[in-house]
Amino acid sequence: MLTVYTLKNCDTCKKAIKWLEAEGIDFKNHDVRADGLSKETITEIVETLGWETTLNRRSTTWRNLDDSQKSEPDNAKAITLIEEHPTLLKRPVFVLGQEMMAGFDAKAQNNLIHLLIM
Repeated sequence: MLTVYTLKNCDTCKKAIKWLEAEGIDFKNHDVRADGLSKETITEIVETLGWETTLNRRSTTWRNLDDSQKSEPDNAKAITLIEEHPTLLKRPVFVLGQEMMAGFDAKAQNNLIHLLIM
C-alpha cells in the first residue's frame, strides 16, 4: 500500500491527497507532526532520496535554525535535523515498497502514476 508522509497544514500535501482521492488511489496518510517519524523511517527516506531532496530548506523551520545547524549538510546531518524537527522533511513523501519520491508537481504526478502501475 502507498504511504504518504504529509503535514496537515501543507498546501502541497492537501493537493496531493485530494488528487489521490480523486484518482481512487488507496493510500495511508501519515502526518509527520501528529503521527511522528521514527529515526529508522527518516534514515530510509534520506538515504534513498538524498539529503538534497528530503531536507526542506525553504521552510520557516529551516530559516529559524542556527547557522551552525545549517552549515555543511549531508545525509547524517539531515537525519538528525529531521528527527529533531519533522517539519524539515520535504513533503509529501510517497513510499510504495522500496520505491520513494518527494514533492508533488506535474512531473511528480506522472512519476507517481508510473510508480503505481508498475
